[in-house]
Amino acid sequence: MEYEVKLEIFEGPLDLLLHLIHKNELDIFDIPITIITEQYLAYLDMMKALNISVAGDFLVMASTLIHIKSKMLLPRPGEGDEYEDPRDEITRPLLEYMRLKEMAEELSEREILGKDVFTRQEPSLDEDRMEAEEPQLDVNLFQLMDAFKRVMERLEPGARLRLERDKWSIKEKSQLIVSLLKERGEILFEEIFTKEGSVSELIVTFLALLELVHRGLVRVFQPSINGEIRVMPHFEQNELTENGEKDGEGA
Repeated sequence: MEYEVKLEIFEGPLDLLLHLIHKNELDIFDIPITIITEQYLAYLDMMKALNISVAGDFLVMASTLIHIKSKMLLPRPGEGDEYEDPRDEITRPLLEYMRLKEMAEELSEREILGKDVFTRQEPSLDEDRMEAEEPQLDVNLFQLMDAFKRVMERLEPGARLRLERDKWSIKEKSQLIVSLLKERGEILFEEIFTKEGSVSELIVTFLALLELVHRGLVRVFQPSINGEIRVMPHFEQNELTENGEKDGEGA
């Protein structure tokens, strides 16, 4: 049985680098390339262990980081000689990518052109309540991987991440997650993992969650920067069949 989640639909290598920079509270203009390279490669190893399909761009970035690391080991030229920091090879695209993301976020928050021509209705009680709630911070793939690693360390300390044939499938675990969300509405990330589960079962459960995120059926978020990751349904109660599929799918 083969398990695979298409990683390309989640995040890219620049997103992973930014995640590492924020996680380690680093200065983007003074990146400790050895630390970042080691951690970046560790994430790739984890993705491979989980049988997550790694896009070619991730491997290209891995080669770039290793090349920069090797160049950093060379002696610097003497005073007066021109010196270009090898890390600029990733700093420049990271800064440009950050600018593009900020622009995209600003555009998504703007009012639709011409919307103010019409009289706006008074906000409903639901809208008032939503505005009063804390902002919900979307969780990216790498934050989910960090959270899953913590779950593994708690439930299976010292266990090696290895996916083997098991009685569970991604489809079956997806159905269980959907059923849990239908019953409770919103759950903590850690609550989708059973204490009695094997390492392989924990991995399949995690991949099932990624598949549901991919299909747009669930949303993962944090109520605050340091809050616990939560999972909530992004579907109507009657939208999915008992098999966890939208009506009309698999017909």
